[in-house]
Amino acid sequence: MHIEPGIVTGAKLVLSYATGIAAGAVALKLAVETVREHGIGSLAVRIMATTALVLTFFEILPHFSVGVSEVHFILGSTLFLLFGAAPAALGLALGLLLQGLFFVPTDLPQYGMNVTTLLVPLFAIQALGQRIVPRNTAYVDLQYRLQYRQALALSTAYQSGIVAWVAFWALYGAGFGAANLANIETFAASYALVVLIEPLADLAVLALAKSLRAVTAEGFVTRRLHNAA
Repeated sequence: MHIEPGIVTGAKLVLSYATGIAAGAVALKLAVETVREHGIGSLAVRIMATTALVLTFFEILPHFSVGVSEVHFILGSTLFLLFGAAPAALGLALGLLLQGLFFVPTDLPQYGMNVTTLLVPLFAIQALGQRIVPRNTAYVDLQYRLQYRQALALSTAYQSGIVAWVAFWALYGAGFGAANLANIETFAASYALVVLIEPLADLAVLALAKSLRAVTAEGFVTRRLHNAA
């Protein structure tokens, strides 16, 4: 989902800075709420864990350029289910920043666009999760069929949000020409693979978390993973 350099340039970058700042402000608001509920130590540990995982996902898992952007296995819904919205959001933002600083400096001008593309869909699945996951049920205790359906819904919503934002930035920067539209369509089609794989990753992680429920350190994962709301 890294927007290719040169698609959005010049004065148009101002909008990406604004949306990036707005997304960061929402993430910080969620972080303050998490500190109030669980303490700053728990938040810090989870942010470090998600940042390390995000950097690993970006640099080690398969990724390839397609059309106007890159296809990555970001596993955003997995991070959300394990660590909660605030740590996942800040981990995505920090992991993306570290990648730009140390591995792909050409991505730094696109940071506002990329962080918006990652975080806004995450906030959407937080709201969706509150609606589709019963409040009296921990994530690890969902029945298998229901679990897969909900994991698919969260993953599909997250990846659809990413595709929508990538399409927006591409159209905003390069217009509605036939070549640009074709590149957007190619990128969107390629993300179908991610939508298929990510729910399976969610289920595997939830199964592992359930088996490790007795030994999971308090505060290392989101409370909702093992407890009802």
